[in-house]
Amino acid sequence: MGKKENDKKYRDSQKGKENRKKYEKENRDKIKKQHLKPSRIHKWKSRGVIFHDWDLLYEIYLQTTHCDECKCQLTYDRYMRNTTKCLDHDHSIIDDNNVRNILCHCCNNKRR
Repeated sequence: MGKKENDKKYRDSQKGKENRKKYEKENRDKIKKQHLKPSRIHKWKSRGVIFHDWDLLYEIYLQTTHCDECKCQLTYDRYMRNTTKCLDHDHSIIDDNNVRNILCHCCNNKRR
């Protein structure tokens, strides 16, 4: 392979990296949502949540804006706060749907 061909490959890969970075910057929210759903569902499964339709559960979770127990407005924060949205489930049920409610962190802790 000649020097010209090698230089062209390098330029193309650099251009590809620049285009990818530009796309990621312009579509940050879209990309985040695409990765957030599988991550959240995986986390629920690893914590013992059982549900018949994960897509439906995720949509219900997203649409819920107030705690089912105390009716406070739910938030989604980087750090756990009293109003952070939590998916409550019954740990004693291991062979069927065990989701109970979507609660704030405070109400979820009270149920323990």
